[in-house]
Amino acid sequence: MKLFWKLDWFFKERKKEYIIGLVMLAFVAILNLIPPKIIGYVIDEIAFKELTLQSLIKWIVVIAVVAIVMYILRYYWRLMIFGSSNYLAKTLREKLFRHFTKMSPSFYQKHRVGDLMAHATNDVSAVQQTAGSGVLTLFDSITTGGFVIIAMAFTIDWRLTLIALIPMPIMAVTTNCYGKLLHERFHQAQASFSNLNDKTQESISGIKVIKTFGQQEEDIEDFTKLSNDVVDQNMKVARIDSLFDPTISLIIGISFLLSLGFGAKFIYEESMTIGDLVAFNTYLGLLVWPMLAFGMLFNIMERGSASYNRIEQLLSIPVDIDDKDSALDILPEGDIYFHVKEFKFPDGSKAALKNVHFELKRGETLGIAGKTGSGKTAILKLLLREFEGYVGEIKFGDHKIDDYKKLCLREAIGYVPQDHFLFSSSVYTNIAFANPTAAYEDVEYAAKLAYIHEDILRFANGYKTIVGERGVSLSGGQKQRISIARALMMKPELLILDDSLSAVDAKTEEAILKSLKTARANATTIITSHRLSAIEHANLIIVLQEGEVVEKGTHEELMKLKGWYYETYQLQQLENLVEKGGELNE
Repeated sequence: MKLFWKLDWFFKERKKEYIIGLVMLAFVAILNLIPPKIIGYVIDEIAFKELTLQSLIKWIVVIAVVAIVMYILRYYWRLMIFGSSNYLAKTLREKLFRHFTKMSPSFYQKHRVGDLMAHATNDVSAVQQTAGSGVLTLFDSITTGGFVIIAMAFTIDWRLTLIALIPMPIMAVTTNCYGKLLHERFHQAQASFSNLNDKTQESISGIKVIKTFGQQEEDIEDFTKLSNDVVDQNMKVARIDSLFDPTISLIIGISFLLSLGFGAKFIYEESMTIGDLVAFNTYLGLLVWPMLAFGMLFNIMERGSASYNRIEQLLSIPVDIDDKDSALDILPEGDIYFHVKEFKFPDGSKAALKNVHFELKRGETLGIAGKTGSGKTAILKLLLREFEGYVGEIKFGDHKIDDYKKLCLREAIGYVPQDHFLFSSSVYTNIAFANPTAAYEDVEYAAKLAYIHEDILRFANGYKTIVGERGVSLSGGQKQRISIARALMMKPELLILDDSLSAVDAKTEEAILKSLKTARANATTIITSHRLSAIEHANLIIVLQEGEVVEKGTHEELMKLKGWYYETYQLQQLENLVEKGGELNE
């Protein structure tokens, strides 16, 4: 029952609906007492040969009226109670989704997507059951059971009532034991489902890789193992769950046996009538539902409790990067000052950045070069405030980046990551993502700047073409250029291209860079690239090695140093020359 206390905040929100629903439920429980009593009266009238047509019609009319009233009340209490439980599911999903959107990348490194999806679907549904069927079974079993016992004791025979209730403590003890086992096993079943969910999401996302390497059968085998584990864990739950009804039915059967035996004795002693015994056993039949409801309640509560604990654990994870109380609600603009003595990724033992310093005037371009893992992306992540915990200072304009609200900071930055994510919608929707109501002309202009406009016109439906999940129907270069156009739609103060031109040819790369330089003359740009031709026109270039700046300057200055930048640039120029020679020979 602890879960009801945990959901106290929700029951207070929907207090009116639950009160109306429960009052209606109580009236239904009271009205349920009328038909058995009428049956008892009719049987006694038959036994004493006092039943008349007028009397029979009267009782039929009463039962019909009771049935109609109960029909109406049952309809509306379901709307109140089950409708509110749907609202709880909506509230929890929104809480989870809002929480997910606030979390930093380190959170998603620790939690699998499939597991998070299971929390927002299976676990929420289990808690929803508690606020719907759980409330119903608890209140209905108490009211119906209580009213029936009162009716049995005060309108028929209190002695027979006590005798019939003798087996009930046994039921309380056994169902409590079942409930504890159910809680533990359902928690394991939910965890098993999360693993399966994660595997499904991962396999579908990586189906191209799986097929390319011919690992379909191995992947199916892994999926089958996880699927079997889900079945095994749920069978363990079912084995406990299936004990409730037989146990309760056995105990109710013993109660019937006792009531019939002692009832016959009381009739023989003439302290009861046959009609009273029939009415008593009819009431006892009404107790079957409350007793079964108790079994259902344990099942629902333990499932809901296990799921709510999982949801609470997730929501209790603090937002590690949040706004200050006095955070500035303005878009940053101006020069960028980057001064980081040391930075380590969460759980990282080695420094990702050491003594990285640079200043970038507004309207200038910074090029960042270096081998894979040298720290290029780390600089960008810090500028975006996706990670903190560095030693040093980063300023954008007149203030530190953590003095701005995160939303304001990120609205001023157009970021094109290495891993280009496109939504399963039209080309227009993807480009206009940051401004869904953008005019067609603005979207087209951004596409032209990114040199993707001509490609889009060749698509089957132009800008209305659906690109498929994650842009599956597009080439790597097309996805990159649509991502660049999407970032340009923000008209950002700072544009960050994180190796975002790697999939386009040199000619297209040069055209894109020229158009960006013209269109963004007064805005700042940062480009990381393995291909040095993408950054040779930058105002400042830094070369990173194991998180440290080993070379720094303009293209001309770095070429004079004849270090890593010089050697790499010469090598790439030679490769380009060979490629062109190859083209000429064809």
